[in-house]
Amino acid sequence: MTQTVFIDGAAGTTGLEIAERLAGRREFSLLAIDDARRKDAGTRREALNDADFVILCLPDDAARDAVAMIANDRTRVIDASTAHRVAPGWVYGFPEVSGHDAVANAARVSNPGCYSTGFIALIAPLIRAGLLPADWPYACNAVSGYSGGGKALIERFEQDRDIAWRGYALGLGHKHVPEMQARCGLSIAPLFSPSVIPAHRGMAVDVQLPLAAMRNAAAPSALRAALADFYAASPIVVMGEAPTDGEMLLRASDAGDDRIELFVFANADGSQARLVAQLDNLGKGASGACVQNLNIMAGLPETEGLRL
Repeated sequence: MTQTVFIDGAAGTTGLEIAERLAGRREFSLLAIDDARRKDAGTRREALNDADFVILCLPDDAARDAVAMIANDRTRVIDASTAHRVAPGWVYGFPEVSGHDAVANAARVSNPGCYSTGFIALIAPLIRAGLLPADWPYACNAVSGYSGGGKALIERFEQDRDIAWRGYALGLGHKHVPEMQARCGLSIAPLFSPSVIPAHRGMAVDVQLPLAAMRNAAAPSALRAALADFYAASPIVVMGEAPTDGEMLLRASDAGDDRIELFVFANADGSQARLVAQLDNLGKGASGACVQNLNIMAGLPETEGLRL
């Protein structure tokens, strides 16, 4: 049976990529609003209530308003904004960590943030297994392609070719921190340092671990084994092999995909480690994750339409 999907905010980068992944699929039919009526509240309300599934690709306040417009208990929602990532009653849309059944049975799913996906993929399983302490002040550095910043940042990077690096959230209040802390069960908010590079897409998330100073921290080999075991059944979250030349690259020409690759690096005596996640900020970090969640909620194979 064909199920209807309305992407509210379909003109944005995330919405466009979701539509591309759904194009040609017989399981879903996309509801569209004429451009001239796209901001009309009545037209949007009708589409929000007519659809079997609504995917919100909107700013936070607009996402909350859209949810409030839904006046039935049938329409199911996936929100790609930050608005509901730690909100009661919403299932966090990281099925490998939150559980596939939780996502499959949810009426409201909050899509994870792109940076958060990398951090949580690395840290949450290790905290759960007792291999890393939950009360450690974790530090995380990350770089992303500029497409994650929306139309204004895309335009800025594409017009000013002299930008080589953009550090931001220097007040240490990045909007992804609450979900990173909550979904990993941390007692201390992580210190998060995000930045943007002159590439359209791609992301690397790096968590540094001074293992010798951490109470009850496991050896690097045990950390890698635990992550490999936790994600063994996943076709999307995979363990990467350490590069033989000792370096990792993000290429500006990379077309991206919907996987996330995890790495564990360590020094010779195992006293220090780096956990690194490499992903496409528009793939598993946004649109790919939305489609994965939609597939699961619709009772379909989770990889349908994904770029793997």
